[in-house]
Amino acid sequence: MITPTPLIAGNWKMNGLQASLAEACAIAEGAGRSRARVAICPPSLLVHQMAELLADTKVVVGGQDVHWEPSGAYTGDISAEMLADAGAKMVIIGHSERRACYCETDAMVARKVEASLAAGLEPIVCVGETLVERKAGAALTVVTGQLRGSLPKALAGKSFAVAYEPVWAIGTGLTPTTSEIEEMHRAIRATLVDLFGDDGAGVPILYGGSVKPSNAAEILHAAEVGGALVGGASLKASDFLAIVDAA
Repeated sequence: MITPTPLIAGNWKMNGLQASLAEACAIAEGAGRSRARVAICPPSLLVHQMAELLADTKVVVGGQDVHWEPSGAYTGDISAEMLADAGAKMVIIGHSERRACYCETDAMVARKVEASLAAGLEPIVCVGETLVERKAGAALTVVTGQLRGSLPKALAGKSFAVAYEPVWAIGTGLTPTTSEIEEMHRAIRATLVDLFGDDGAGVPILYGGSVKPSNAAEILHAAEVGGALVGGASLKASDFLAIVDAA
């Protein structure tokens, strides 16, 4: 079995001002000792400055979303080429907040993945079920269905990650049990292998949803967990580095 290098990615969401770059530098300073790959995905207005500041460090800078077109009349949107030009190396695609608040479908996510690959960005593709879907016993069906609809064939042989984020756990302080996480990650792994053959065995599967220093070690050492997509705890260097060190 291939063991992917752990990836710990911080999603700053709509948080961060110029002063927040100091936290990114502190994260980069502490991340050098970790065996994990480390990424920060700040708001788009900070991508260029952060990429320049962290250019000679271990930390990779990413975006939080892209449009599927390289340019055009899409007011307020950012293309993959723009992100890459600003210095980004990764991008989060299909986060549940985008799917829910902006009505993004699996097909839209797949188009964004293809655009990101064309621009040389490494996608982190998010999937996850709602509490209603989990209580109905449909969690595995929902998530594996999202995977099949969101991961285009163009990903074959390319570097990418999948992030499993149960929607009901994001920002709530709630987390699934270790056995529930392992069950879902095994199902995701099986789907990846079905879609991409042996390459699917090496794709990092991140867990996201109220990851914090107090539960990071338990989550990161669960079967088939290859890292974490961290929200609020990535905004403070001491909290984020504690998670990085747990990988």
